[in-house]
Amino acid sequence: MEKLGVISGVNGPVIYVKNQMGFMIGEMVLVGTQKLVGEVISITTDLTTVEVYEDTTGLKPGDTVAGTGAAMSVTLAPGIVSNIFDGIERPLAVIGEMCGKYIGRGISVSALDEEKQHETTITAVVGDMAYPGQIIATVPEGRAIVHKVMIPPNVSGKIISAVPDGAYKIWDTLVVLEQEDGSQVNITMAQKWPIRVPRPIAKRESATIPLQTGQRIIDSLFPLAKGGTAAIPGGFGTGKTMTQHQLAKWSDADLIIYIGCGERGNEMTEVLEDFKKLVDPRTGNPLLDRTVLIANTSNMPVAAREASIYTGVTLAEYYRDMGYHVAIMADSTSRWAEALRELSGRLEEMPAEEGFPAYLASKLSSFYERAGYVQNLNGTEGSITIIGAVSPQGGDFSELVTQNTTRFVRCFFALDKSLAYARRIIVKLHKNIRLIPCDF
Repeated sequence: MEKLGVISGVNGPVIYVKNQMGFMIGEMVLVGTQKLVGEVISITTDLTTVEVYEDTTGLKPGDTVAGTGAAMSVTLAPGIVSNIFDGIERPLAVIGEMCGKYIGRGISVSALDEEKQHETTITAVVGDMAYPGQIIATVPEGRAIVHKVMIPPNVSGKIISAVPDGAYKIWDTLVVLEQEDGSQVNITMAQKWPIRVPRPIAKRESATIPLQTGQRIIDSLFPLAKGGTAAIPGGFGTGKTMTQHQLAKWSDADLIIYIGCGERGNEMTEVLEDFKKLVDPRTGNPLLDRTVLIANTSNMPVAAREASIYTGVTLAEYYRDMGYHVAIMADSTSRWAEALRELSGRLEEMPAEEGFPAYLASKLSSFYERAGYVQNLNGTEGSITIIGAVSPQGGDFSELVTQNTTRFVRCFFALDKSLAYARRIIVKLHKNIRLIPCDF
């Protein structure tokens, strides 16, 4: 039976639903006649609070809110790599074809192409036992990544049938499992996973293998481990974004997930255009072939900005489970914290220092702690390395986001505004001097 609620109040991206006890915390809901995507964030005996990931202009008391019965999740399947999504995994290229340069309200589109057929090699053997995380098929995903279709983490059983090698859609059944209770489960290429729940692992290993960033100053003096965490704090114009661009271009990670969280749209455009032209030195293919872009720029809904971080790290965990080493570039966590502050203010929560919510530190830790070098459920090893830019106001490293971030990261790549502008002065003074490049 469909769960329906009625809006009793609207406060920006936050709406209130009275007298509806059927919703669950974290449940995805559809709001109003346009079915705007939202998530339940608070429940009391007589009031349910929902944050809406789209513009709420036009919503009014009396509009309906429909529950979906599922948590806010992403679709995990072939087609993710080389794609560009918004903060809740909607493909921006498809949306652009539907409504132009700006995202329309209530746009309902599949995260991945459900009609495309993928050449699939089945590795599952009928009669064998299948366990969580086991690889049952492989699919070429572009020219750089082999997508490994895995048994979902919460499923196991005996393989009673498997399709032959061939071309299949992401929701076609590849393998049928019979569980201990006799029930049967159809396994497809695609699976759903809630963005706020870390995917399970077998064991967390020590992060001892360095991430080769391709930047001599970092690799020599400030090395970063695969599975480690790093922060790049600095004021406006100090080079945070350019540093992340360089790490994304030249690091030896198998996959890059670049999250543009509240930053300028031209920066995401630069990544998209540059990575098409640049050649990956390891494979000879364009760098975009091993990159996933998540764009939630400064003009997009603020609530979706808060979700974009979790969307990115969930995609990273999925590819980590295949045995890949993934690097996340989060630009910038300060803009994400500002989204938390705005939502907290609208929820009338008690503010802490600088107006940020009191739970800012725990939110930051829950994000950075999803990094790590791990042994996966299927016996492979993979890692997630998180590199987050921090944008303190005026370059003041004593502000709250920077201070809390330093508690949870192992590497601190501080950028100084005076040095950044000093370099510009040096270039200007020596503009008539011919410089001979040296290879140290």
